[in-house]
Amino acid sequence: MRLVTYTRLAVVLAVCCVAVGWLGIAGWLGVAVLLASVAMHVAGNAIGTRMAAATDLDISRQRGWGRPATTAHRLPAPVSHALLRRAPLGRLVPVSVGLGAACGGIAGSTALLMLTASSHAGALLGGLSSAVIGGLLGFLVASFVEVVRTSIREAIAAEQSEPHSPALRRPPPP
Repeated sequence: MRLVTYTRLAVVLAVCCVAVGWLGIAGWLGVAVLLASVAMHVAGNAIGTRMAAATDLDISRQRGWGRPATTAHRLPAPVSHALLRRAPLGRLVPVSVGLGAACGGIAGSTALLMLTASSHAGALLGGLSSAVIGGLLGFLVASFVEVVRTSIREAIAAEQSEPHSPALRRPPPP
């Protein structure tokens, strides 16, 4: 290793020791998790963008075994999938966000009033932050349900549609 690498490593180690002394071990671990999650999000976004740009969605133009695909072996043209298009979220998401926020706010403020010696202002602030977390959880659940519903609907439609090529048809069940 070069001297510059050792110097950088020593600086990082010194900053970590100072952070542990200043924030405590729990605060330092929280900062480390936050920085790691941001780094993973940025790396995943960069990898996904690069993969999307490199993907050829028109599989009928692909060649097999170094020779052009003939018309008998050509795959059908891909259909446009709903998951590839931008579409509004639908009515389920705002309702779910509202319900999640209401349930989170009520549960958070009630828990603070009943289980702790919190003032009404503290319970209101805690209920507000619980409402934000409940709204985020409602959004996550509703968007997951919407994506699963769309995927299942497309899979059923693709299963019921007849393939274009006789070689791609499934044999009848025995």
